[in-house]
Amino acid sequence: MRLGAFDFPVPVFLAPMAGVTDMAYRILAHELGCPLVYTEMVSVNGINYRNERTLRMLRTDARERPLALQLFGNAPEAVARAAAYVESLGVADVIDFNMGCPAPKIVKNGEGSALMREPKRAREILRALRRAVRLPVTLKIRKGWDEAHVNAVEIARLAEDAGVDAVAVHGRTREQFYSGQADWDIIRAVKQGVRIPVIANGDVRNAGDLSRILAATGADGVMIGRAAQGNPWLFRELATFVKTGETPAPPTVEEKRALILRHLDMLIETKGSHIGPREMRKHATWYTRGMKNSARLRELFNRAETREDFSSILEKLA
Repeated sequence: MRLGAFDFPVPVFLAPMAGVTDMAYRILAHELGCPLVYTEMVSVNGINYRNERTLRMLRTDARERPLALQLFGNAPEAVARAAAYVESLGVADVIDFNMGCPAPKIVKNGEGSALMREPKRAREILRALRRAVRLPVTLKIRKGWDEAHVNAVEIARLAEDAGVDAVAVHGRTREQFYSGQADWDIIRAVKQGVRIPVIANGDVRNAGDLSRILAATGADGVMIGRAAQGNPWLFRELATFVKTGETPAPPTVEEKRALILRHLDMLIETKGSHIGPREMRKHATWYTRGMKNSARLRELFNRAETREDFSSILEKLA
């Protein structure tokens, strides 16, 4: 799959996930075979007002490039101004726009998936964004607002008309959030309805799922979200499968232990010794999900406050 100047022979990308795809995790995903990572969504208003916390989210590292930086907002001028600022910093290789987030606090502001109910506004935003930057522009959408308002094909077409370079489609409606099964048929309909690359998203957990979603949708690429939580090795598995048709052995306990500590060290380096370990709690729980005594490990991780606490817990992994 081509996107701007980039060619992705293994078009399997890390989806944007709030509270998950920060710099530390993006670097790990890249190292394990993910060719393009997406940031957590960043508020255009926060950028334009130069909010300190928001500006910290714009910091990137050479080890995570190429990188797509995802923006969210609901006003064309504000989106364009924020995107131009991001491009001027040189911190990203792709600008992505969020029209898929189902979170109530986002939707109530007319942002995220709420924009799928306003095609005219969505078109204006995407046109303004496209005019504001030279970088490739991608769009993340859902199937629709609910089953009575399935309009992914319409939104994808207006995005193409606005000059968007690729569209990622999550095969669930906003009302579904993350429940039920993803509808791969709607992704196929989008692929048949536009000429730009289409990235399929929803229910890809292993190499078999990857084969099935590509066959079912005809998509140009695949985006992995929740299945990658605590499992960045999934990108190694999928990359190996695409290249060879084989799947590598799963990570050993020692590999998991080492990567958890490295992930923690990176969080401490980027977020400090207080916030880093607290943010690592959920990641450590995901890393050890399905392992022996995982419920007990979760209890221990949720009380861990220092690197030493995590190291002590990890010594008990078997």
